[in-house]
Amino acid sequence: MFYRFAKSAVHFILAIIGGRFQVQNKEKIIEGPYVVVSTHTSWIEIIYLGFALYPTPIHYMAKQELFKGKMLNWLMTHLNAFPVNRSNPGPSAIKAPIRLLRQGKVVGIFPSGTRKQTNLHLKRGAVTIAYKGNVPLLPAVYDGPKNFKEIIKRKRVIIRFGDAIQVHDTEQEQKLVLEQKSDELMKTFEALQAEIEATKNK
Repeated sequence: MFYRFAKSAVHFILAIIGGRFQVQNKEKIIEGPYVVVSTHTSWIEIIYLGFALYPTPIHYMAKQELFKGKMLNWLMTHLNAFPVNRSNPGPSAIKAPIRLLRQGKVVGIFPSGTRKQTNLHLKRGAVTIAYKGNVPLLPAVYDGPKNFKEIIKRKRVIIRFGDAIQVHDTEQEQKLVLEQKSDELMKTFEALQAEIEATKNK
């Protein structure tokens, strides 16, 4: 209930002060459960990805520092976020998302860094969660403002989805699957960004 209210309130505000919002390849969105993975350079794409997938709620994996204090903890929890120690993730870090996936939920993971700073271990973490949760990955790329100042300038926002990546379409051992699918995910991000640039130049 709070998730829906927060989404409506933020959407109303951004519709007034923000630029045009476009969702590309919306037909590629699959039915849950799945892990949606997007490159992450700021907090803003998390909001717009939620708009792009609405009314399906996303359960976000967020760094544990965002849960410090009663108010922040309450807010993050009611926004369907759950904490993880991203600097030193252990085996317990995947328990919460796998439990959500088995409940039929959609889990959102945002590896830090740009395409040039790919943070392979975080992308491999997303693939691992999808593999152990027996669900596909839905890749997405955000192109738009990276801070509030750019929102005010009404910079256009684009979310582009790619084809779902199946992680159980091979009989290879787990280690090879994780390596191959992590590499596929990184290449998909690069391809989606190139496709966005091509549409912007038309």
